[in-house]
Amino acid sequence: MDARERHLRLLTETIAAVNSTLDLEEVLGLVASKVAAALEADACFVYLYDERADELVLRATHGTSVEEMTRRPRMRPGEGITGSAALERAPIMIPAEAHLDQRFKAFPNLPEAAYESILAVPILARERLAGALNVRTQKPRVFDEDEIELLVAIAAQVAQTIEHAKLYAHAQARVGELEALARISEAVSESLYLEESIEAIVKATMDAVGATGAALVLEDGSIAWPEGRAGAYAVRTALRWKRRQIGELVADRDTPFTDEERALLSSIAHHAAVALEHGRAVMRGVLAQEIHHRVKNNLQTVASLLRLQARAGGEIDAQKALDDSVNRILAIAAVHEVLTERHDDDVDLGELLARLRAMLVQGLVSGKTVEAELEHVELAGNQATAVALVFSELFQNALEHGGSTVTVGLSRRNGDVLLTIADDGEGIAGDAAGTGLSIVRALVRDELGGTLELRSGGGTRAEVVFPT
Repeated sequence: MDARERHLRLLTETIAAVNSTLDLEEVLGLVASKVAAALEADACFVYLYDERADELVLRATHGTSVEEMTRRPRMRPGEGITGSAALERAPIMIPAEAHLDQRFKAFPNLPEAAYESILAVPILARERLAGALNVRTQKPRVFDEDEIELLVAIAAQVAQTIEHAKLYAHAQARVGELEALARISEAVSESLYLEESIEAIVKATMDAVGATGAALVLEDGSIAWPEGRAGAYAVRTALRWKRRQIGELVADRDTPFTDEERALLSSIAHHAAVALEHGRAVMRGVLAQEIHHRVKNNLQTVASLLRLQARAGGEIDAQKALDDSVNRILAIAAVHEVLTERHDDDVDLGELLARLRAMLVQGLVSGKTVEAELEHVELAGNQATAVALVFSELFQNALEHGGSTVTVGLSRRNGDVLLTIADDGEGIAGDAAGTGLSIVRALVRDELGGTLELRSGGGTRAEVVFPT
């Protein structure tokens, strides 16, 4: 009678302690420690049943420790002694040398072989498998019927507590998911900058599912924002906008993703798709404004050049005036072509001058030798337009009035850009203050903030120096 009273007290105390919290990890830890204490065992292992994977997963231990591992010990119902108790829905007791039992399953990071006896029982919630637990002793021990009944009774009561804790954990997870989605929505709606929205989405994704790393991959395969590191498991979720896939949200973790987490990643991916399209729409609007602004400025430049041409004194060669105007317009167009190809606000000046050189040689003169040494120089688009016009005027003069060879150079000098155009002819025809040179001097002075120097002797050499 005293033993039964003691067992009843132990059962009551154990259940009271386990019911003191709804935190699942804390519940499982209390189960392990309280059960070991109630049965005066050296160790207790608590497994929860993962219905989706059909596996028992070790979630708590007492009296021993699980060494560092990439995965928790897992077994299917029917595997190992504890798995057999779960499958049979009945206790299994082995008083000695349990590790020699044919049902024994060893884990390299779980020192179960150090224990002699084992008593394993299933954890059943309304006849449905919820898990299993076992108690172990280092010395041989026969657990009597009362002790077996006590552990079965504790497991039955613990089952309900575990189910409640799971529901609480699920509710907490849903709250976390909603908070993550709210943060993402806020970031998407508040930021006008695509990069900021993407950064917020990636970081919120890592927080929401405990990922080791995450990234957004765009439809062209480029990675928009990588964060963290790769894991053993990865989930790739499509970003869809109006039935079209525009990228993927990738999340990495060292443990498998649950169905609920995959559903959350789908919701985050939807927000990410909205953010991408929102940011792109903003950028398209900004780009359209910038294009209109540049076109307006360049049309004004063309109008100014035509007015200068019209105001030139003396007799005007109409054909040459038209040809000069065409070349100036083509020079401006070449800048836009380079900008469009690069998808950038900067121009490779060497590439631009090479295009202009080929265009002017083809359009004006044949049979002349053109030598060029062009370094790689990055230049803002607005400066590039002015340089293109300056180069066209000077290069055209050298081709028309120079000798058989024209030399073009582009380099850096003391932090400035040096553009040189030299020929081996007699010099620039006509007055050095003509329309073409007036345009060059105005552009170099006003648009480039630089200097123009003309040298004669064995030909003509024009040097334009300006800061970037």
